[in-house]
Amino acid sequence: MTTILVTGGTGTLGRLVTERLRSDGHEVRVLSRHSEPYAVDLREGGSGLDAALAGVDTVVHCATTQRGGDERSAANLIAAARRAGATHLVYISIVGVDRVPLGYYRSKYAVEKLVAESGIGWTVLRATQFHDLVVQMLRALAKLPVVVLPAHASDQPVEVAEVADRLAELAQGAPAGRVPDMGGPEVRTFASLARAYLGATGRRRAVVNVPLAGRTYRAFRAGGHLAPEHAVGEGTFEEYLAGRFGHREGGRRRG
Repeated sequence: MTTILVTGGTGTLGRLVTERLRSDGHEVRVLSRHSEPYAVDLREGGSGLDAALAGVDTVVHCATTQRGGDERSAANLIAAARRAGATHLVYISIVGVDRVPLGYYRSKYAVEKLVAESGIGWTVLRATQFHDLVVQMLRALAKLPVVVLPAHASDQPVEVAEVADRLAELAQGAPAGRVPDMGGPEVRTFASLARAYLGATGRRRAVVNVPLAGRTYRAFRAGGHLAPEHAVGEGTFEEYLAGRFGHREGGRRRG
């Protein structure tokens, strides 16, 4: 039996990874800022982090924040993992972190480099956006009478449970370096996703596509965050919506 530490183990992805690994018979420790007995702020490190890693073979690093500090957190985690003699570090990243000049993406890419240069056996998986993140964005946009979306832009949402399964599989294997990306089953325009969300939640809103400017928009418009050649996910956006909100409209929207 392997002892595995999952950082961010109470989050949307980390919780599912933890469940998968435990169901496979592994001893799993959950590290997060508020989860005892391993309540640790990775940005601070310290003796609590060393205690969490004592005797750990594999680390699955899911903890992240868009408020900054991911690089410092990763550096502290890697240093502690080396001290503990961990042999495998698995990191979940995002498709396009090397192509989209968004601050959060740049931070994730920097962490990838830290992992690769850590001196520990490593595996990095990049995935497209989770369904629930797309819903969070659309919910915020739908608060206005008109849903304003970036024109000529698409997304490829993936089911988080499928990403968790893949991460658990990778954690139980040998270090594999950068593995193939994991994308959702369909590349969809934002307008198509918005209409599906509005139908599932019973909202009536006009959807307007507006051209934007800037390098980040151009990178998204060019599909830098997509992985159509790795559309290995199976759960569709409509299936996610039906499971979360109930089925209000039939059919699948494409485009």
